[in-house]
Amino acid sequence: MTPNSTYRLQIQPDFPFPAAGEAVPYLASLGVSHLHLSPVLEAVPGSTHGYDVTDHARVREELGGEAGLRALARTARAHGLGLVVDLVPNHMAASPRHNRALWEVLRDGPSSPYARWFDIDWAAGGGKVLLPVLADRIGEELARMRVEGGALHYGEQRFPLRPGTEGMALPELLDAQWYRLSWWRLARTELNYRRFFTISDLIGVRVEDPEVFRATHAKIVELVRDGVVEGLRIDHPDGLADPEGYLRELERATGGDCWIVVEKILTGEEPLPGTWPVAGTTGYDALRRVDGLFVDEAGAAELAEHYRRFAAPAGDRGGHWAATARRAAYKVVTHELASEVAFLTRTAAAVCAAGPDRRDHAPWALRAAVRELLIRVPVYRPYGTGAEDVLTAEAAEEARATFTVPEEAAAVDVVRDLALGRLGDGPEHRAFRTRFAQTSSALRAKSVEDTAFYRYTPLVSANEVGGEPGRPAVGPAEFHAYCERLARDWPATGTVLSTHDTKRSADVRARIAVLSECPQRWAKLLDDVARTPAPDGQVAWTAWQTALGFGYPYGDRLAPALLKSVREAGLHTSWTEPDPAYEQAVLDFVDAGPAGPGLYTVSLLARELEPYARANTLGAALLHLTMPGVPDLYQETERVYLALVDPDNRRPFREGPPDEKTAVTRAALWLRRRYPDVFGASGTYRPLAASGPAAEHCVAFCRSGEVVTAVTRLSLRLAEGGGWGDTSLTLPKGRWFDAVDAGREFRGGEPVPVAELFAARPVALLSRRPVPEEAAAG
Repeated sequence: MTPNSTYRLQIQPDFPFPAAGEAVPYLASLGVSHLHLSPVLEAVPGSTHGYDVTDHARVREELGGEAGLRALARTARAHGLGLVVDLVPNHMAASPRHNRALWEVLRDGPSSPYARWFDIDWAAGGGKVLLPVLADRIGEELARMRVEGGALHYGEQRFPLRPGTEGMALPELLDAQWYRLSWWRLARTELNYRRFFTISDLIGVRVEDPEVFRATHAKIVELVRDGVVEGLRIDHPDGLADPEGYLRELERATGGDCWIVVEKILTGEEPLPGTWPVAGTTGYDALRRVDGLFVDEAGAAELAEHYRRFAAPAGDRGGHWAATARRAAYKVVTHELASEVAFLTRTAAAVCAAGPDRRDHAPWALRAAVRELLIRVPVYRPYGTGAEDVLTAEAAEEARATFTVPEEAAAVDVVRDLALGRLGDGPEHRAFRTRFAQTSSALRAKSVEDTAFYRYTPLVSANEVGGEPGRPAVGPAEFHAYCERLARDWPATGTVLSTHDTKRSADVRARIAVLSECPQRWAKLLDDVARTPAPDGQVAWTAWQTALGFGYPYGDRLAPALLKSVREAGLHTSWTEPDPAYEQAVLDFVDAGPAGPGLYTVSLLARELEPYARANTLGAALLHLTMPGVPDLYQETERVYLALVDPDNRRPFREGPPDEKTAVTRAALWLRRRYPDVFGASGTYRPLAASGPAAEHCVAFCRSGEVVTAVTRLSLRLAEGGGWGDTSLTLPKGRWFDAVDAGREFRGGEPVPVAELFAARPVALLSRRPVPEEAAAG
């Protein structure tokens, strides 16, 4: 069953299935059709997110177990709701204490029936699995190890013992295992198992193996076939060996009636592969288009110029996005992904060694070629027949130009041909092609989302997954073209504005986006707060913008988010190489500035901009709820929701008082539920164009001839230009009733003054049929 709308709940030990059940009557009253649950399978004890799966065969006991999940499904069904569940096929927790499959591999080695579950390069590890779990070099940590109860203990961690080794002295015992305990820093260069991005605590799972697929999906398939679960969100498909093959097997296993969306991040105009048997993406592509409508292109460019003078980090070529992203990619591929590059280099060298015409390529040249081509992949991952459009001849030419010895540059052609599948289809050829694609997605995520987004911050609201900070603005024509494509090709795709992974919630971003309409006021604010010294201009710029969007400072929430941003940027401190003095300076600055005396200055500007932030907040919410696709509301976003990067945005759900945004949300969800065909696969999308001097500030469309949405964009520029004047919008013929404010009615077929349309609020939602007053009131 295709949902008409979903509501994401972060299920965790502090908000388990019974708590979600108690929230069901309220959530049903909003008008959503399905609850969207974060991962529900067994995970590391205490995990607040559930992506560290330990056992695919069991529903997590800390959440209430399978009985609790089935009880939640019954409660939801009694209120007319279904369940959608977040599924994590790519990785598991690399914690042998909790992960039985991994425990058995570490105990029995390559002969274990579970060895096929994981991508382990046994040869590279000298027949052992490297486990980078030690706080220091092993010689310094031996005293913290002991053998007890048939297991090796290190702190709170436990590891199995190879049969017959229990009575050995500790040094000999360690050498006799199928694993090698090592200093955590060795993961960067010596790790020999596939992991999730650069997180060694999460080990990749080989779901491309039919036996592994069956073992890891039996429980979730059972829940789908029993009707407990009606939809699946597939986490990180780009990490899989064969995403399309996996999705086809999942479709077959679930019977073909399950609504499935994938967390596939699309770059620019990149399309979702049309052959994938899914309803669409989880919606980050929609987020970028909606957000972009409320960014002024000229103002964003002015902000960027001011940023370059005030804050751009040294070495990023004047603070331009492309240069920043490229520099971050070099950093990540050289350091954080060194072990992944090493695997690709070894595999390419093995292929070359087997072919007389390719035998003399030096390993260093192959390694350089791998790096140079990886950083030139402009999307997250190349796919099949479309790979040549990504790994272009031009990219190869650029890569060759980086070689100081021209003769060695021929390695680029070998690596490119391997990645494109041109040199054969043997095991090593396939291994290279697969791992190159997987590493490409990891590089893109870590270098763009987790590094460059924190280094390039002219307008921090643009720095979200799938976003384009170098081109944050989206015009009405581009937005409408995108919506028309969705209605035609992916009418049941997911759409989102806030998620558990967004760096700032939609309403924080809506406030910050107003700065693109008033860059001079932002410059004045920076002048006014200059008396509060910051560690550097980058921190000051990011902190003050975030504070403006976040509202009340909440220093205990703002400070951790700022600290995370400087660590991710990696310019002065990092997660692995922290600079305590610099980090303390950041915390002191937050206390002395944005979360302290500077609050007054920020609040003055925030109050000035509040009417325009309101227009952005309501406009984005209404577009999201009525555009093509299935809107996913993140928990608590039915009202104004201000949250920063995780863990701030992953707090347990709580019901709060309704506000104006709630009224708009309820009305839109009521229409979606009452008239599903209007918004479903058979529905249509038709842009409506306003006329008059301020026409560009009105974005409107009609869904299936039955519902009209109209919102105000760039409302500050509109006010500065004199308002709506005689701008008008001609509605389709007939009578139209206001779905939010009962009693208001408009006549179609003739121009309606936009000022009248937006008399009550800067958005309008109209229906052919009268809407009960309680639809918005709840």
